[in-house]
Amino acid sequence: MSKRIQVDIAGQTLTLFDDDRVLADYRVSTGLNGVGEENGSGCTPRGLHRVRLRIGDGCPVGTVFRGRRPTGEVCDASLVAANPGRDWILTRILWLTGCESGRNRGGRVDTLRRYIYIHGTPDSEPMGVPRSHGCIRMRNLDLIDLFDRIPRGTRVEILG
Repeated sequence: MSKRIQVDIAGQTLTLFDDDRVLADYRVSTGLNGVGEENGSGCTPRGLHRVRLRIGDGCPVGTVFRGRRPTGEVCDASLVAANPGRDWILTRILWLTGCESGRNRGGRVDTLRRYIYIHGTPDSEPMGVPRSHGCIRMRNLDLIDLFDRIPRGTRVEILG
């Protein structure tokens, strides 16, 4: 059996498969600027990726990350209100690396160097609507569910 993830940009969904059997479907939020691979574009990269690193195992729901490290904060409505416009990276991080040289790996199109993650976001942020800076945002409890089901190296295909 082989677990894999498929992100559908048009449908704003992330599906976890085991071979061809659907294990879970989640609503997500991808790049506000659409799809694209260029560094600095704010777009969600397409193509085949893998989970390079799993970060945050065991951290409380709502743990705030900056530079992939917990800040010691736990996100709540008052923290969000006090920091308008902050790009929240919460709970867990699945850091992606591109597998297609010239498309999403290497040079100005390198997903890993662009710091593209699957990560949690405040509950106040809508799902099913493109709103991120290029990452794939999920509800925190959905992200924990996904995180706990997949190993490092899991294949992630982003369809745009």
